[in-house]
Amino acid sequence: MHRRTLLALPPLLALPGLARAQSDFPSRPLRLVIPFTAGGSNDIVGRMLADAMAARLGQSIVVENRGGAGGIIGNDMVAKAPPDGHTVLLAGSGSFLISSLVQPRLPYDPVRDFAPIGYIGASPNIICVNPRVAARNLDELRTVARASQTPLRYGTPGVGTTGHALGAMIGVVLGAELEAVHYRGTGPALSDVLAGRLEIITNASAPLQPHIAAGTLRALAVAGKSRSAALPDLSTSVEQGFPELDSATWYALLTTGGTPPDRIAALHRTLNAVLADADIRRRMIEHGVDEIAPSPTPAHLAELMVEERTRWQRVVQRAGLRIE
Repeated sequence: MHRRTLLALPPLLALPGLARAQSDFPSRPLRLVIPFTAGGSNDIVGRMLADAMAARLGQSIVVENRGGAGGIIGNDMVAKAPPDGHTVLLAGSGSFLISSLVQPRLPYDPVRDFAPIGYIGASPNIICVNPRVAARNLDELRTVARASQTPLRYGTPGVGTTGHALGAMIGVVLGAELEAVHYRGTGPALSDVLAGRLEIITNASAPLQPHIAAGTLRALAVAGKSRSAALPDLSTSVEQGFPELDSATWYALLTTGGTPPDRIAALHRTLNAVLADADIRRRMIEHGVDEIAPSPTPAHLAELMVEERTRWQRVVQRAGLRIE
């Protein structure tokens, strides 16, 4: 995400970043809800942060993977939790924003029912295929897809995720029909691509890297303008002549709407302290989080989310994403 001044925020999103935390917070173990099954990029990033934040908060952080409905099931758990700061959501570009644009009805209000804590970083999405697909770049994928008698299938972590949106855009840009197959997280989708039951998957690089290195998955391009530090030899979609395929998975922490500002400020300070740690930054970059950019205030994260919603709305409309 790019940092720019955006629309004025509703008053409930304005948050004093310097409020002093109450002495009794946190008073018990916290819960970090990851709205996908284990094994995906969200899970890897979330667990890394949970361990580091717990050490600084003096309370354990229990990670709960609640996959389903493109992130909506996990989001809803946090929306309906007590507003005391002890339940936190690992939100993402797909699971929180795109899903709300694709799903016609949500069990929560994405503004009123959540409070921003802080931005974490972004991972460029990698476009990959099963090695049986006779393509080593996007131009060759276009040839294969157009020649195929049946649509090539791509696995997604769920409806409305970045994997869903980018997969649909690949079909639009290549001028070929692709079929989405939805799962409850990256892990099961990746398993079916590795087994040859699906042809394509796009995701942040963390869960893909071991399989790319082993040759059981072939990376075709980084979906964006800049190469990935984790895969420096892989060319980008822009370099290959497909600039419209520009997609990154970003991560942020949110909590339940109505949580006291001083508790949000305590979580924000803790998150930023973790992201300033050299070892954490090194590990996150190794796992494909190239852009680590802590929010100066929780309200700044809210501004960025307004911008991202506008950007992804255009992608959703052009790709024609719909509930299936």
